[in-house]
Amino acid sequence: MLECLEVLMAWCKMKFKPKKSRSLSVRKGKMDATTTFTVANQQIPMVSQELFKSLGRWYDSSMKDTTRGLEIVEPATEGLLAINRCGLQGKLKVWYLQFMLIPKFLWPLLVYEISSRGV
Repeated sequence: MLECLEVLMAWCKMKFKPKKSRSLSVRKGKMDATTTFTVANQQIPMVSQELFKSLGRWYDSSMKDTTRGLEIVEPATEGLLAINRCGLQGKLKVWYLQFMLIPKFLWPLLVYEISSRGV
C-alpha cells in the first residue's frame, strides 16, 4: 500500500514530508508504541513523541482533553486575580472581563471538551 502511495505522490509531483506528519497505532483500544511507519526510508514520528496541532487543537498520545483543561484554568485564574487586584472601579473591571479576558478563552473552550469536574 505504501508503494501505491509513493507512486501516486510521484505522479502528482508532490513530496511527502514525514517530519511534518504524525502516526498513531491503536490495537484493542490501546496505543501501540511498537509499530512504526516509514515513507521514503524516513520514519514518521509518533504522536507520543511529538505533539501536533490541527485546526487550533493540540493532540497528544492520551487523546484526552484533561491536560488542556488544566492548561486553561491556570491563566484564567491568574487573569481573574489580576483584574481583582487592579485599582479600577467595578464597572471597569466588568468591562475588562467581558472584552479582554473572556474572548481570550472562548476558542479553547469551544474546541476542547472541558468539564467542571475534571478541573
